[in-house]
Amino acid sequence: MNIAIDKEAGFCFGVVSAIKKLEEELQKEKNLYCLGDIVHNNMEVERLVNLGLKTIDNKTFSQLENCKVMIRAHGEPPSTYKTAKQNNIEIIDATCPMVLKLQKDVRQGYEEMRQTNGQVVIFGKKGHAEVVGLEGQTDNTAIVVSSASDLEKIDFSRPIHIYSQTTKNREDYERIIELIKQKHLTQQIYITDSICKKVSLRAKSIEAFAKSVDCILFVSGKNSSNGMYLYELCKKNNKNTFFVSDVEDLNINAIKGFENIGISGATSTPMWLMEKVKDYVLRQLKTE
Repeated sequence: MNIAIDKEAGFCFGVVSAIKKLEEELQKEKNLYCLGDIVHNNMEVERLVNLGLKTIDNKTFSQLENCKVMIRAHGEPPSTYKTAKQNNIEIIDATCPMVLKLQKDVRQGYEEMRQTNGQVVIFGKKGHAEVVGLEGQTDNTAIVVSSASDLEKIDFSRPIHIYSQTTKNREDYERIIELIKQKHLTQQIYITDSICKKVSLRAKSIEAFAKSVDCILFVSGKNSSNGMYLYELCKKNNKNTFFVSDVEDLNINAIKGFENIGISGATSTPMWLMEKVKDYVLRQLKTE
């Protein structure tokens, strides 16, 4: 039996940077607030909570004064920075550079669309932290679409500038763009390729990895959009794919008999958690 961890798996650059910044701050402070989960992985959040992290929501944030608050890699809308200034809150900004650039692009696109009675369309998950931040760049006027059924929200007689949440599936984005082109009456369509290349490359590499092993243990938080996307991609390329949030989710009997077992995860899955899963499987199968 052989168990291999996907070499391309693990945190993306934005998450690595955010967690490093958080750990550095926690070395100076006993506690530090973070607006929303620093990463969509409960096990990693729990580890950081034990170091002094305190996760807060927007309501709590609005009531704080004279303290430090970290903004996670997903980014925040302008209203968050305005509240921080009013309440003398020092912002430790860990917004991913890719997201930060996209926010600026969306703001510029919004200003341009205003001049031509146009619309900003964002392909993404409504309510996702990154999307909320992007909507804020348009004074919350952007139209968020996640599937073909959402396109009815768009006025196809007006100009459109479309962007994508950085962690979305490129193929799905291209399909949405094609549908918009088919429906648009004036052809005044502006398209920004804003999907993170790291995410695109992960999709391609994980397909190859899934095909190279007999079964896959896919480790991810259940609230990770990227995790669910990559899990489905694994499942498509290897029917023997099992979703695992932690070792308690593992059914050892389900993976008995497989000679080559692969372990992979989302861009929000820490390497230490995948190694934990590997060690657990080795111990369990050894005692059988």
